[in-house]
Amino acid sequence: MTGRLDGKIAIVTGAGCVGPGWGNGRATCVRFAEEGAKIFAVDISADTMAETVDRVRAAGGEIETHLCDVTDQGAITAMVAACVARFGRVDVLVNNVGGSARGGPVDMDPAIWQRQLDYNLTSVFLTCRTVLPHMVAQGGGAIVNTASVSGIRWTGAAQCAYAAAKAGLIQFGRVTAVEYAPKGIRLNTVVPGQLHTPMVETRLAGQRAGGDVEALLAARVKRIPLGWMGDGRDTANAALFLASDEARFVTGIELVVDGGMSLRCD
Repeated sequence: MTGRLDGKIAIVTGAGCVGPGWGNGRATCVRFAEEGAKIFAVDISADTMAETVDRVRAAGGEIETHLCDVTDQGAITAMVAACVARFGRVDVLVNNVGGSARGGPVDMDPAIWQRQLDYNLTSVFLTCRTVLPHMVAQGGGAIVNTASVSGIRWTGAAQCAYAAAKAGLIQFGRVTAVEYAPKGIRLNTVVPGQLHTPMVETRLAGQRAGGDVEALLAARVKRIPLGWMGDGRDTANAALFLASDEARFVTGIELVVDGGMSLRCD
């Protein structure tokens, strides 16, 4: 532990994971705890956070969990109030909830389109609008949102709602960063590429490769100039930098973590 977040209180949404291993939220909780933050871990499922809690505590960190549907304003208000009641403040907010649904504009059901926007974009709006007044009152803070290269490029599968939501999230981050910079609040966005997280095995392989995990992994690696896939720890390390005082003069940016994939034109 080097103390890059020493004494900070960090809310991490999407702190659980659909399987064992390094999802973005789980890895973020562990890396932040390793650097001295106290973690307020948020997810809609207690079961998915069990391994997160174990890993944070194994690293010597302090963690509290809270169940919350981040598409529900009332639930978010209660969640933030619980964090403030437990720790007294919110120094860092990491918005990590998200997930894709396959489909283009003709074959996607409008209900799925709306659910994707709510899940990937409106959730961040609602969480920020609840946390920002606390950060203003305490004199500052840092927000890190998790977008996706799907928000800036075609990534090999039709997922128009997810792509639109993540593109919207990027612009939301830019304009909100400018608005709140005078109040001492920095807001930045991590843009992960096609990482090898537990979601590959549990969800994406069934959607895109008929359940063939190895085929999906091979297709994903082929798009990456570095020739290998990162995992949630790479997202977490980017979020750690943006949340820390090392990034004190950084706001309104997108930090792309994709092994060079988004730079390809083929």
